[in-house]
Amino acid sequence: MIEAKKKEGESAGALFFRFSRKVKRSGVLKEAKSRRFHDRPVTRLKRRISALHRESKKQEIERLKRAGMI
Repeated sequence: MIEAKKKEGESAGALFFRFSRKVKRSGVLKEAKSRRFHDRPVTRLKRRISALHRESKKQEIERLKRAGMI
């Protein structure tokens, strides 16, 4: 846990600056953000299914273009 106690004669702004600097140096925010936005790796099967779906959509659009419907 990060602490910053107010020194004698120190302003609230200076205390906040000192505290925020300690937080940045400790890496707490970086760790929290990496945990918050962590995505599981996609499996090979899901990637393959997605690629097949994209390819079929691409072929369908191409077929409709040739037929003059798009």
